[in-house]
Amino acid sequence: MRAVTYHTGMTARELSDLIAQATPSLTELRHDLHAHPEVGFAEHRTTEVIRERLSSLGLAVAPTTMATGAIASLAGTRPGRCVLLRADIDALPVAEVRDLPYRSTQPGVMHACGHDVHTAALLGAAEALSRLADRPGSFTFVFQPAEESLGGARTLIEDGLHDRHPCDAVVGAHVTSLVPVGIVAVRPGIAMSRADAFRIVLEGEGGHGALAGDTGNVMIAAGHVLTRLREVVADLSYETAPLACSAGIVRAGTAANVVPRRAEVAGTLRTFTPEQTVEARARLDALLAEIATSTGVRAHLEITGSSPAVVNDPDLTRLATAAARSVVGDDHVIEMAPTSASDDISEFLQRVPGCYLFVGGALADGTSGMHHSGDFAVEDAAVAIQAHVLAAAALAMAEPGN
Repeated sequence: MRAVTYHTGMTARELSDLIAQATPSLTELRHDLHAHPEVGFAEHRTTEVIRERLSSLGLAVAPTTMATGAIASLAGTRPGRCVLLRADIDALPVAEVRDLPYRSTQPGVMHACGHDVHTAALLGAAEALSRLADRPGSFTFVFQPAEESLGGARTLIEDGLHDRHPCDAVVGAHVTSLVPVGIVAVRPGIAMSRADAFRIVLEGEGGHGALAGDTGNVMIAAGHVLTRLREVVADLSYETAPLACSAGIVRAGTAANVVPRRAEVAGTLRTFTPEQTVEARARLDALLAEIATSTGVRAHLEITGSSPAVVNDPDLTRLATAAARSVVGDDHVIEMAPTSASDDISEFLQRVPGCYLFVGGALADGTSGMHHSGDFAVEDAAVAIQAHVLAAAALAMAEPGN
């Protein structure tokens, strides 16, 4: 296998020194972003902070028609490829339960998936790369809104991102509370699942709660839906990863003694291959038809949003893996199993080859909490590591000899 050239020894030391110098300010920035979370397409303060930071680095922020998010470019000092580095910036409608010094100041909103880390880390990578004496190619830094709603990446692309900022490779990273600090996990090929958001509408006759029977009762039908959704993906898996079909929202009723005429169940379906998507959708349709017949209600299924599977290019993943090893050491880069979590960086990766890595951030005491939960937390040290890995991987991808 041909050796990977990602930068010279002198450049590697310079990059490491630049990240170390920036670490205190990046940690402070992460705390500020965490304390002021904003949900998708409403990241106005976050966007202002990003744009001010980019301007302070001497980087011109490119105009877009979108109200939130930011794009900036950096020319190299010698020829090479153009690399797009992406971070998502939105928070979740989740109430934070930890009493951190920098806990969320917005009731019911928090960075429950680490996008504060992602934003600070990409700004750190931009800072280091902008101050690096020897850098090949060019770099486009994309701060994407609304990843959690599966709409931000597609909106950016429809806004003309790739037309105005064509690139040869894409790189991004996601902090994870499931892996210790100092570990980087990466996988060529399918790394994360496809996500389909769905809404099931159930309609029946409704009526007085004291007189209602089982037939045509949307509440009973909704109960069947909720308890049987797992049947849709039963016995389906991709390597070690199970598929998922679950509900997160149920809407029905206005009074305790009135059976409503309408109920809605909203949820998510996660699959890995096109064949699995077709099979799972067919099973979901069949399940709803069966429940509708047995309960006497009408059932309608709508796919309200989707995001493709994250598929990493093998060659660029090899480059990113070598770069990560240069940062954290050979023994601290592992090949991850596929995960049923999803990320709309896949929209970029469908159009341009690239690699999406995972950077460990688990709290040392083991209390990190699960992603999307109110007690989610990761170590500050993950910010600098992620910034360093992103910058090193981008340099590797930009190098014309690789």
